[in-house]
Amino acid sequence: MILEHGGKTPTIHPTARVAPNATVCGEVTIGANTSIGFGAVVTAESGPVEIGENCVVMDTAVLRGVRGNPLRLGDNVLVGPRAHLTGSTVEDNCFIATGASVFNGARIGPNSEVRINAVVHLRTVLEPGTTVPIAWVAVGDPAQIFPPDRHDDIWAIQKDLEFPKHVFGVDRPVPGESMMPTVMPRYAKRLARHKDDKEAG
Repeated sequence: MILEHGGKTPTIHPTARVAPNATVCGEVTIGANTSIGFGAVVTAESGPVEIGENCVVMDTAVLRGVRGNPLRLGDNVLVGPRAHLTGSTVEDNCFIATGASVFNGARIGPNSEVRINAVVHLRTVLEPGTTVPIAWVAVGDPAQIFPPDRHDDIWAIQKDLEFPKHVFGVDRPVPGESMMPTVMPRYAKRLARHKDDKEAG
C-alpha cells in the first residue's frame, strides 16, 4: 500500500518492486531496481526515508524516518526479515541481517555487516568494513562491540548517549521513576496524525 502522509507521497523508481502488502508511507524515495518485500513497512513517520539503488528490504522489515534523524540506505544494501531501522544512515554495500536493530542517529560505514539479532545503538558510528557479530551490541562513537552479557560495559557508554533526550526530548528520570507517563501521551498523539493518511493515487 502506497500512502500519502502529511501531504507527501512516496517517490518510487519505475524499476523498483513494492510487494502488494508492503506499506510505503509519506516522504519516501526508493531507487532503481530496489525490492520492498511482503509485509515490510517503510514510513516517513516524522522525517524522510531515502533508499538507494539495488537494495533489498526483505519481508517484515521496518524502516522509519523520524524528526531530526532521517533514514538513509545507500546502494546495494540488504535489510533482512524482521530487521528494524529507525532514523539512521546505512552506507553502500552493507548487510543488515535478520532481526537486527539499528537505532536513531546511528551511522553504519560502507561494506559493513550487522549480523542476526545484533544491535547498533543510538548515535553509534561503525567504521567502514565493521562486522557486528550475531546478537552482539555496538555502542558509541567510535563503536565498541560487546557480547550481550556485558550489560554493565554497554550501559557505561549507552547512558551518556542520552536516549530519552535524543529520542523523546526529555531528561532521564531519577531511579524509581518513569518517563513513560510524560512521553507516551505525546508520542501517541503525534502518531495519530496517520489517521489522515490516504492511498496515493
